[in-house]
Amino acid sequence: MSIKLSKSDLGKFRQLLQVDQHELIADARLDPDSDGGPNPHDLYDAALAACKAITLLMYAEKAGIPLEDVQITIDRDSSEERSGKYHLQVGLSLKGKLDSNQLDRLEKVAAKCPVHKLMTTVETTITTTCEAIQG
Repeated sequence: MSIKLSKSDLGKFRQLLQVDQHELIADARLDPDSDGGPNPHDLYDAALAACKAITLLMYAEKAGIPLEDVQITIDRDSSEERSGKYHLQVGLSLKGKLDSNQLDRLEKVAAKCPVHKLMTTVETTITTTCEAIQG
C-alpha cells in the first residue's frame, strides 16, 4: 500500500493525500482564514479514534455483544511534545444494552486496537529517500 501526496492548488500549505482510491486533505491550519483541512497531528489522532471504533465494533459482533454504536472523543495535550511527551485523552461512548462486564471487556479491547499498539509499543523506523524533480 502506498500513500501519495501532492500539493493542492488551493492554499499555501494544503496537501492532497491519495490512499488507494480515497482522497484526503491535510493543511497546516496556521490561519483560520485558510483552514483547508485537518493538520497532520489531527490525522494521527483521528487514526486512533477510527481504529478503536472499528476494533470495538468488530469485536462486539464476533463476541455477540449488543454494541450498536461507538462515539469517541480525543483530546490532545501536545504542550510537552518537544520534550518527548504527547498525551491523548480518549473518551469512549458506547451505545447498546451493555452490562458492566461487557463494558469492561470493551474498554480493554479498545486499548488493544492496532493503532494504539503502534503508538505505544512498536518501534517505528522511517527511511526517507530524496530526488530532485526538474520543471
